[in-house]
Amino acid sequence: MRLALNVNGSPVSADVEPRTSLADFLRESRLLTGTHLGCEHGICGACTVLLDGEPVRSCITLALDCEDRDIRSIEGLDDDPVATALRAAFTAEHALQCGYCTPGMMMTARDIVLRLPEADEERIRLELAGNLCRCTGYVGIVRAIQRVLRERPHVKPAPRAAVPAGRFVTPAPAATTAPAAPAPPQAAIPGDRLTVRVRLSLPRDVVWRAIQDPASVASCVPGARILSQENGRLRGEVLASLGPIRARFTGEAVVTYDPARYAGRLAGEGRDAGTATRLSGEAAFAVIEETPATSVIELEISYALRGALAQMGRGAIVQVFARELAETTGRNLEARLSGRSSTPTPQRLGVLSLVLRVIWQQLRGLFSR
Repeated sequence: MRLALNVNGSPVSADVEPRTSLADFLRESRLLTGTHLGCEHGICGACTVLLDGEPVRSCITLALDCEDRDIRSIEGLDDDPVATALRAAFTAEHALQCGYCTPGMMMTARDIVLRLPEADEERIRLELAGNLCRCTGYVGIVRAIQRVLRERPHVKPAPRAAVPAGRFVTPAPAATTAPAAPAPPQAAIPGDRLTVRVRLSLPRDVVWRAIQDPASVASCVPGARILSQENGRLRGEVLASLGPIRARFTGEAVVTYDPARYAGRLAGEGRDAGTATRLSGEAAFAVIEETPATSVIELEISYALRGALAQMGRGAIVQVFARELAETTGRNLEARLSGRSSTPTPQRLGVLSLVLRVIWQQLRGLFSR
């Protein structure tokens, strides 16, 4: 198939096979071998390039998906002032050894400098979680980024294409009589954000009463369980499996309600002792009346995942995964409140099965189009 796009500021046109990844296209067709291939599963970050100004994994991005878009590889940053400052800082702080991860690391570091000028060490380390380095221990890399943030190259971030949050989530119709949803968390949790909406064939008042019983809601979530609750403070656990990996997140949360607005907020954190993975997050939620007999639960979620399982919290597939999990919970809750028999809620969240189901749905939609 014919592909036309922009690479490092120059228009490029070539014939490519549909299965060709962007990384292979850059390396083999354009001989831009500064883009390195490591895991080829989107985990290590060595292949990171900029797509319309956003860092992406080129090993899991199809070249044909980049039609008419702007690609910038490490070779395209020779005259970039931020990249120039980072190269000097990487040298001064001894931020590389073998250098294999460095091109992808530079792409992410540049994004941090432009997008998060006030980032502290913790935030820098969180942003680097998707770029693996087997040599340095990251200490020099973090110092190099901190050095550039202190020196602040006087450049403006390149304009980015507007990508709506929650790409796979259908936007809500405008409503004139529904109460306003609560504002998203105000950066209390540094990390990723997503929006989820679940439609239920139940009146708003029925859903609102159920929402105020955390144990009842948790019983509809695969693998979730409330261990104790008192004065809005909850203690619970979530059991999850990803193939042979088993995780048990135990933690605490605080939930508050605003009955006048049919809204509330949940904030908490948990830890899996087996993998030392920590999860913290906030969710602003609202129950919106769609019709007298139907309602919508809307959630604005901000979360951060740190540790061995952090890679499961990155990437666009999280949006689809969150929707699928929310819809499963919604179906269970609706069946319970309606008095209908339902499939028993699984005792463990099967992450792999949900991900595979999501991928299958996307493939079906692709081929149907």
